[in-house]
Amino acid sequence: MRAAHFCVSCGKLQPATPTDYFTFFGLPRKLNIDVAELEREFHRLSRKLHPDLYVGAGGPEAEWSLEKSSQLNDAYRTLRDPISRTAYLLKLEGVQLEEQSKAATDKARASGEEKKQVVPPDLLEEVFELNMQLEELRAGKKMGEVEDSLKGELQQKKNDFEQKLAATDAELKKLWTEWDALPFHNQAEGNGQVSDPERLRVRDAMVALLNRRKYIANLVRDVKAELDL
Repeated sequence: MRAAHFCVSCGKLQPATPTDYFTFFGLPRKLNIDVAELEREFHRLSRKLHPDLYVGAGGPEAEWSLEKSSQLNDAYRTLRDPISRTAYLLKLEGVQLEEQSKAATDKARASGEEKKQVVPPDLLEEVFELNMQLEELRAGKKMGEVEDSLKGELQQKKNDFEQKLAATDAELKKLWTEWDALPFHNQAEGNGQVSDPERLRVRDAMVALLNRRKYIANLVRDVKAELDL
């Protein structure tokens, strides 16, 4: 089902209405999408909805074109990126990843404690060693004495974590296919309640992988920052 952008009879622009990003582009709510086709449709709609076309139209169409263009840009940015697309679909299924993170931040602020991130169990030893090396690097910077060997070890750590990031993405892609194969009639109806156990399994596995991915990505970011990469 596609959101109605233009009147089928007169061809005039229609007002923006609340709709999800998949419906905006007329796409099924799936994770494997044709990104090239999405891009073509984005450019086609961009030309037809551009506010400059409605400057002299009078009436509400100028405002509608602004609202539609904003929806178009938000929908395209979200759906073209595989990670944001996955997080968005999970949000439609009632999983609020950002709210989970915000709740943890608010709790830490209220208690005055440092926000605790859950370290994936299989990374505990590597993360501990990495943090020690980063502390050594920071101390070396303050003293003006940073050993090249330490930089080399951290560079290798960064490469290792980037490989883990790629492996996580590969696992996520497998789950996309499993998710897309689920029968439509078993899908939740947007109330966050999931009764199908297979659907619940795949959904929770994607949530776990996204959290793992974010944690590893933050590690890579921190190492690159310290190495001035």
